[in-house]
Amino acid sequence: MKKIGILTGGVDCPGLNSVIRAVVRKSLHEGYVVTGIKNGWNGLVENDMRVLDLRITSGILDRGGTILGTSLCHSPLETEKMAAIMENFKRGGMDALIAVGGENTLKVALDLYEQNGLPVVGVPKSIDNALSGTDYAFGFDTAVDVATACIDRLHTTAESHHRIIVIEVMGRHTGWIALEAGIAGGANIILVPEYPIDLQEVCESISSRHKRGKTFSIIVVSEGAKIKGQAARENDDEGPRKHADNIGKIIANLIEEKTGYETRVSVLGHIQRGGSPSAYDRILGTRFGVKAVDLIKESQFGKMVNLHNNKINCVDISEAVKKHKSINKDLFSIAQLFSA
Repeated sequence: MKKIGILTGGVDCPGLNSVIRAVVRKSLHEGYVVTGIKNGWNGLVENDMRVLDLRITSGILDRGGTILGTSLCHSPLETEKMAAIMENFKRGGMDALIAVGGENTLKVALDLYEQNGLPVVGVPKSIDNALSGTDYAFGFDTAVDVATACIDRLHTTAESHHRIIVIEVMGRHTGWIALEAGIAGGANIILVPEYPIDLQEVCESISSRHKRGKTFSIIVVSEGAKIKGQAARENDDEGPRKHADNIGKIIANLIEEKTGYETRVSVLGHIQRGGSPSAYDRILGTRFGVKAVDLIKESQFGKMVNLHNNKINCVDISEAVKKHKSINKDLFSIAQLFSA
């Protein structure tokens, strides 16, 4: 009988519970026992875990967040923490581990696999869809749905008050949420990290709309977007760059200053990560969870479950975390057709 551990690391997002539920159901079907590790990698450091069964995982499919809790850990971990993780993994009698998370969680998993031989399988979670190695990660579809609904609501306010509204969405390194929600929500201008912002061009586009009688505009911007010519902010003492550059507010102030048009900003923030997952994310999380157990059954460790051409497979974790996945250029070109 195998004993499988599962943890959810990094930031929370809708769909995590669907993965946990699927791992438990598939594992019990295979005759395995599942140990739920509390609060990400910290749960292994602190030896905080519990057995998961059908009763505990019943009724969680539609719940946001994660019943296991989560925490942020960045690679490389301190030597003492890595040693504690390996010690408690062995003490817990586990044969394999499923690490569900984004870039940082999976980098820690890769370090432990390469340096300590931890038998680990990764499951990709990414609100901003920035992980390479998979077409989509769960959590992204729900975030796009939430952002699109917010854009729809802000349209009416912008039009009624003849305002420019800048909507800042998540996307630290890539602009997937801004791009897809912007297209779906009919945004007039979409600004993403992949392309530095030409503020003069943005202002000219808005002025052109006003000359045509369009007295309002919707601008969607990723939190990680940068104005052309401005240097990227360095890491701070809390770890990799925080999501607090206030790019939406900066752009709104500059637009109002340069055009004279009344401009407001709305930062969607954590609302994109909360609430019930979309049907797509529930299904994708379920498919990922089942495949993760299959990989353990086949002793394919150091792998991450992935989605490619709507088929579930796997790639090396090292491939998944080596770079950020930039937005689809063809889709961005389509968005440009509707600009201003």
